[in-house]
Formats: sequence, structure tokens, C-alpha cells
Amino acid sequence: MSSTFPPVPADKEELESAGLFTPKFDAHGLVTAVVTDIKDGELLMIAHMNAQALTLTLETGIAHYYSRSRDKIWKKGETSGNLQTVREIRTDCDQDAIWLKVSVAGHDATCHTGRRSCFYRTVSLEDGKAVTTITDDFRHFNPAETYGADAGHSHPKD
Repeated sequence: MSSTFPPVPADKEELESAGLFTPKFDAHGLVTAVVTDIKDGELLMIAHMNAQALTLTLETGIAHYYSRSRDKIWKKGETSGNLQTVREIRTDCDQDAIWLKVSVAGHDATCHTGRRSCFYRTVSLEDGKAVTTITDDFRHFNPAETYGADAGHSHPKD
């Protein structure tokens, strides 16, 4: 398979029917990927894929994403061992977002902070200010040991 997908059909009925997968990439060549755990549906992360990352994911069965901050493809879990094996891929009605249902290897953690999910905080209003509260502080692995000096900065090599 090449990293070139067919053009998005102009006919809405064709776009919304079964047939060729024609992802609608945004102006930056990206499509949003929502990632959940196949076992319990937990939201693990939201990321972006370009055509190459999406092709690699389809070809290998291992989730690949496009890092906007590093401007490169990244194989999720390559450094930490927490590879995401794709069990199912869904696309929405206009094919501008995809949903990956995955199983996570290694520590069963997705976040570079060592937590299972990147969504480990809630947001609420307190005294007129929006604040975050950590609701999952269990670390499945130690980021400093896994990523070294990069552990505290954005998304490491993983």
C-alpha cells in the first residue's frame, strides 16, 4: 500500500457508504485519531496522523502517529515498550477523524507521564478560576528511567 489515499468523493452518499477509505486530511495534511482501550473503552489519547502514519498503522497493525512538535512520524511505544496493537479502526461519517481501538503492551500505559491514559486530570471551576485536579496518579512506569532527561518535556521519543 502506498501512503496516497484516493481523493475524498464529492458525492456525500458515496462518502458515507461502504467502499474505499478516503480520509479527509486537514490543511496541514493531518487527520485526528481518537485512541481507546479495546478491553474497557478507556480514552487513552488523542493524536494526529498524516498519510504516512496512517499507512504504517494499516500495514503493520501497530499505531503510528505524526508528531507536530517534532515534525516526524512516531511509533507509539517504541521507547517505552508500550506498543499499541490496533484491533479495530473506525472512521466517522465524513472521514475526517478516526477511532483506533488498541491493546497496549508493556506496562499497559499510554501517557509519557507513566499513567494509563493521557486524560488523568479533571477540570473544574473554583473561585472563578479553571483548575485541574489529578484523578489518576498511579504511574505504571517511571518516566525518568524510561526516557532519561527528556522525561519532563512534552512528549518524549515515544
